[in-house]
Amino acid sequence: MSKGNGKSASKQESKKSEMSKAGVDQELIRQLAALLTETDLSEIEIETDGLKLRVARQVAQAVAHVAAPAPVAHAPAAAPAAATAAEAASHPGAVSSPMVGTAYLAPEPGAAVFAQPGTQVSEGQTVLIIEAMKTMNHIPAPRSGKLTAVLVDDGQPVEFGEPLFVIE
Repeated sequence: MSKGNGKSASKQESKKSEMSKAGVDQELIRQLAALLTETDLSEIEIETDGLKLRVARQVAQAVAHVAAPAPVAHAPAAAPAAATAAEAASHPGAVSSPMVGTAYLAPEPGAAVFAQPGTQVSEGQTVLIIEAMKTMNHIPAPRSGKLTAVLVDDGQPVEFGEPLFVIE
């Protein structure tokens, strides 16, 4: 083993020792945990000054039990709807989310939506709002055209890059 490798290994051990002496910033962990809940994310990972921290939570999924089996005729109808959403997402006019947050289709609860499918929108016109970290971010139409599909529901959490709507 060369001297350089021995020094490097001892530096790493010394750094680990310093981290355990100093401890992990518990306030940072609490803030990240609160952010998970606030933004409805399942996991956050950060890396700073050689320290990598991952905070994750398990999200319980609701399971509905049906007393009677669903009619078979309704099962195939769901597949075309899913296919239509996938096709709209891959459409060249699809506009994706610039951030993680919660999508709102209207300026406030009970108000009329910004734009409905079939309406003409102008470049820069607000089409929806994404709330991220208690900030309401107006999402403008990147180009003028006909809004052919809205791919998210009001109050739905969205991820970065997720298709929001289609403008032709």
